[in-house]
Amino acid sequence: MSTFELAVQFLFQLGAILIVCRLVGLVAERLGQPPVVSEMIAGVCLGPSLLGALSPEASAFLFPKESMKVLFPVAQVGLALYMFIIGLEFRGDIVRKRVGTSVSVSLAGMAVPFALGALVGWLLYEKTELFPQSISPTAAMLFMGASMCITAFPMLARIIQHKGLTGTTMGTVVIGAGAIDDAAAWCMLAVVLASFTGDFTDAAFSIGGGFGYAVLVMGVVRPLLRRWARGVDERGKLSDREYAMLLALMCLGSWWTERIHLHAVFGAFVMGAAMPRGVVAKSIVARTQPLAVALFLPLFFTYSGLNTRLGLLDASGLWLIALGVLAAAIVGKGVACWGAARISGISNREAVGIGVLMNARGMMELIIINIGLERGVISPEIFAMLAIMAIVTTLMTSPIFELVLGGGRTLDGATPDNQPQPEH
Repeated sequence: MSTFELAVQFLFQLGAILIVCRLVGLVAERLGQPPVVSEMIAGVCLGPSLLGALSPEASAFLFPKESMKVLFPVAQVGLALYMFIIGLEFRGDIVRKRVGTSVSVSLAGMAVPFALGALVGWLLYEKTELFPQSISPTAAMLFMGASMCITAFPMLARIIQHKGLTGTTMGTVVIGAGAIDDAAAWCMLAVVLASFTGDFTDAAFSIGGGFGYAVLVMGVVRPLLRRWARGVDERGKLSDREYAMLLALMCLGSWWTERIHLHAVFGAFVMGAAMPRGVVAKSIVARTQPLAVALFLPLFFTYSGLNTRLGLLDASGLWLIALGVLAAAIVGKGVACWGAARISGISNREAVGIGVLMNARGMMELIIINIGLERGVISPEIFAMLAIMAIVTTLMTSPIFELVLGGGRTLDGATPDNQPQPEH
């Protein structure tokens, strides 16, 4: 296909994706599911698991192989924009209130599922041929462990905000633990990719480069931006030129973390967290969020859905393995986080809520398994199993939370922090 034909095809794809996402969203909304869940399901429906199985001709017409050259980079831009917004809304001041409990929940929520994931990875490597033969058993164990550890940090932020849990003990602990979990999981992924090549200097470069980037942004860029933002606050308006420069900073941050193999989402998130609050943050969110969420983000879920082929699980044994992976993920994460919260002095109801919320894998799981498939660490069959785990753990979060905690009402006398957010 020519460049012009690819552009035309992309516009057609975009229209079809948005329509399907909205239709699935109508059903998901009636079932009490957040929009991100409907987009995950819509992505799978548009892929080979449903559309490709029912009408291969229609699937090939809508998503010809050459069109992925356009769909993938635009999806990455949308993902970076979304994480930039999540960074802007990140409440560092709230996390610091219960940092000890957040760390305890995070460590438990990583250690137990990682151990179970590593065990599953070893069993699959030794007893089946599902892992590519080109990787080592250590890489298989590390990747499965990291996959089990990850938490849907962006989704958690949305659920906590939607249910009015911002500033409560539960909301504070979950946000802090989710952020720590995801950062650690990405560091583990860097080690996995390094073990695949046998050169661990790549992992050291990724982790060191990520740490250095965070220090630079939060220690140098953030103070400079805060100083500059005083003029914006006085004017009460962010100009188009200034808005473009802030987006350029986000792009450069995303480029750097992608360059060091930590993925663009972390560069965007850290840069968003460094943005000045007040007029600057409100203006960026108002201009960026509707377009990123409504237009670009569904492209990422569709791209993931196109890589998910549930038809590969064509034997009862493979479905049993998939169920085993799902059970290990749910029990390992949920029970461990609940137990750590109880030991830290959190009430049982809030501890249950923490365990339920931390169990959601969502978008972050799809990101990590897409990288694993792209780099040849996992097979399409394992990708399908982990995609099922991501979707099911995300689907179950909101209904179980509503069932156990009565719709997310503030618990144990905690009141949401509705005060204006200070600079941080």
